[in-house]
Amino acid sequence: MALPVAFFAVFFAYPVAAIVARGLKADGSWQFGRIGEVIGQSDIQQVLWFTTWQALASTALTLLIALPGAYVFARFDFRGKQVLRAVVTVPFVLPTVVVGTAFLAVIGRGGLFDELWGMRLDTTVWAILLAHVFFNYAVVVRTVGGLWSQLDPRQEEAARMLGASRLTAWRTVTLPALGPAVAAAALMVFLFTFTSFGVVQILGGPAYSTLEVEIYRQTAQLLDLPTAAVLTIVQFAAVGAVLAVHAWTVRRRESALRLVDASATVRRPRGAGQWSLLGFVLLTVALLILLPLGVLVQRSFDGPDGYGFLYYETLRSTDGGAFLVPAVDAIGNSLRYAVVATAIAVLIGGLAAAALTRRAGRLVRGFDALLMLPLGVSAVTVGFGFLITLDKPPLDLRASWILVPLAQALVGVPFVVRTMLPVLRAVDGRLREAAAVLGASPLRAWREVDFPLVRRALLIAAGFAFAVSLGEFGATVFIARPDNPTLPVAVARLLGRAGDLNYGQAMALSTILMVVCAVSLLLLERLRTERTTGEF
Repeated sequence: MALPVAFFAVFFAYPVAAIVARGLKADGSWQFGRIGEVIGQSDIQQVLWFTTWQALASTALTLLIALPGAYVFARFDFRGKQVLRAVVTVPFVLPTVVVGTAFLAVIGRGGLFDELWGMRLDTTVWAILLAHVFFNYAVVVRTVGGLWSQLDPRQEEAARMLGASRLTAWRTVTLPALGPAVAAAALMVFLFTFTSFGVVQILGGPAYSTLEVEIYRQTAQLLDLPTAAVLTIVQFAAVGAVLAVHAWTVRRRESALRLVDASATVRRPRGAGQWSLLGFVLLTVALLILLPLGVLVQRSFDGPDGYGFLYYETLRSTDGGAFLVPAVDAIGNSLRYAVVATAIAVLIGGLAAAALTRRAGRLVRGFDALLMLPLGVSAVTVGFGFLITLDKPPLDLRASWILVPLAQALVGVPFVVRTMLPVLRAVDGRLREAAAVLGASPLRAWREVDFPLVRRALLIAAGFAFAVSLGEFGATVFIARPDNPTLPVAVARLLGRAGDLNYGQAMALSTILMVVCAVSLLLLERLRTERTTGEF
C-alpha cells in the first residue's frame, strides 16, 4: 500500500492542500473569515444554487430515463445487445468537452433545433440537463443493471403466484433489493454532475456556472486564489459527504443479498409489453445518444462548399493561429499521454486494490474512499496545484511531459480500483495458502494464482483507464503545453475562437476522439462476460 499512498500524497493531496493554503493564508496566518465572506456574496450563492439544483435535476432525470434500460440489459437477450451496451457506454468515457460539443451541434449555434423550427430557443438549461443524462446513462445501466441481472427472479414470481400484481411484486420485492444499487448510481451521477465542468463551460456560457467552472474562472481568468480556495473547500466537503454515503451503499449492496449467476436470468423478450419496453429503450438510445453523436459527425463534414473533408484536411495546417503546431498533432499527443497514464493507473490502482483485498479495518475503508476523491475534487484545482507545487527539485516537473500523464492517471486509478476490487475479493484465499505451502514466493503465487483469474478484469480496467485518460480536461487545460495540446484542450480552444473554420475543426477533432473511445469500448465488450466485472 506504500506506493499508492505515496502517489496520492504527492500528486493529489499536496497540490490541493497547497492551493487551499495559498488562498486562505495571508501574512503567515490563516484567514478563515474569508469563507463566510465568499459564501455570502450573491453571485457565489447563485453559483452554489445552480450547481446543486442542476445536479439534483440531472440525477432525477437520469434515473427516470435510464432505469428501463437497466432492466432491459439485465433481463433481455436480443441481437446486437453487446454492441448496444458499448454504444450506451461510449458517452461516459467521452471527454465532457466532446459531450458539450455534441449538444452544441444539436441545440446551439446553427443547431438541429434551429434548422427544424427556424428560431432560436432558450434551451440552455435543458441542453445541460440532457447532456448530463447522455453522459451518465451508462452509470445507471451498469450499476443497477449489473445487480438486477443477478437477482433471483423466482422471488418476484412467487409474489405474483400469491396474488400480487406485477407492479406490487416489483415494488415490494425487487425495488427494495435494488435500493442500494439505485442509491449508489444516484450518488455517482450526482457527484459527476455536481462537479461538471466541460459540459457547462461549453453550453452554459457566462450566464450559467457550476462550482467547478467558477473555480476555473476565479483561478485562470481573475487570479483570485482566496475565492477559488473557498469554493474548493465547499466542493471538497460536498464530495466527501457524497462519497461517504456511497461507500455505505456499496457495503450494503455487497453484503445484503444472495445473488445468482447473471446468465441464468436472461431470456428473449416475451409478449407485447416486453417488446414495447425494448423498443422504448432502443428509441431512447437513438434520440439521446445516437442523435447528438450523429449530428456531431455530420457537422464535421458540413463545409462551406458542401459536404467533404475540408475540416479534417485543415487540421494539418497552422494557418488559423489557434496552435503553435498543426491541430492534428493533438491526436498523437493524446494517445501517447493516455498510454503512459494507463500504465501508471494500472500499477497504482492494481496495488491499491490488492492491498484493500488483503487488509480490513476503518483505516483501509478510509483509503478506499480517498481513492475516489479525484473523481469529485476539482480537477482545475489539481491542475493549477501541479503548477505551483511541482516546480522545485526533486520534483521540478513543470517543463516535463510526464506532468500530463500523472494528472490523467489520477482520474484513471479509481476506475482501475473499482473494476479490480470485486474480482480480487472473489479469489479464494485458500489457493494462495496452498501455493505458499508448496513453496511459492508471494510474487510467484500472485503470478500463478491471482493473475490468471483477474487477467480479464485487468484488461478491462486498463481499457477504462485509457479512455478516461484520453478525455481528461479539467487538469490538463492548465498543464498541457501550447506546443503539445491534447485533443480535449484542442477542442475547447477551437470552440473559444470565432469563425466557421474553428468550429468545424472542433467538430472534426471531437469526431476523431469519439471514434477512438468507441473502438476502445467495443474491444472492452469483447472481453466482458455476462458476469458483472467490477462497478463500472
